[in-house]
Amino acid sequence: MSNTFDFLSTPLADLFEIQRKQLTDERGFLSRLFCSNEFNEVGLKKPFVQVNHTKTNKKGTIRGMHFQLSPYVESKIITCIEGEVFDVAIDLRRNSKTYLHWHSAILSASNLKGLYVPEGFAHGFQTLTDDCHLLYLHSEFYTPSQEGALNPLDSILGIKWPCKITHISKRDASHPMIDKTYKGIIT
Repeated sequence: MSNTFDFLSTPLADLFEIQRKQLTDERGFLSRLFCSNEFNEVGLKKPFVQVNHTKTNKKGTIRGMHFQLSPYVESKIITCIEGEVFDVAIDLRRNSKTYLHWHSAILSASNLKGLYVPEGFAHGFQTLTDDCHLLYLHSEFYTPSQEGALNPLDSILGIKWPCKITHISKRDASHPMIDKTYKGIIT
């Protein structure tokens, strides 16, 4: 049993919400972002090799839905350290019972929640406030030639973005829509 995290199951197999616990005193608090021992206890054993930090300026911005292809499929831990986001993971595992289903969680600096996104999932988010900062732990190095993405506005996915969309990059808006030839990914 973890002393610093609660790992909360979601309807999608292997996808966890992570609730961080705080140690507080008159000075403030300490909140652990990651501990390999505690993550190993719940079966999350792949080491993380890269940490990224993003800042998104405006409320309503969508980024995503990104993933990497085999042999560079990756797991991620996403943590919001400033602001608030509507974070989404989509199961792209071809043989999964929840193939093309998505799960969302509100991640914020104040609620201390994170999301563990396993291999075979796409990830993206919409900002619910201005000036959102996210930290990503990645189990694989970014490999541009193996990057994949789906269009976050695809009606087949049916993601219900909570805010009016104020910005989406041309690149993300031009990602492909799912059609009958889409076969998901193998992990």
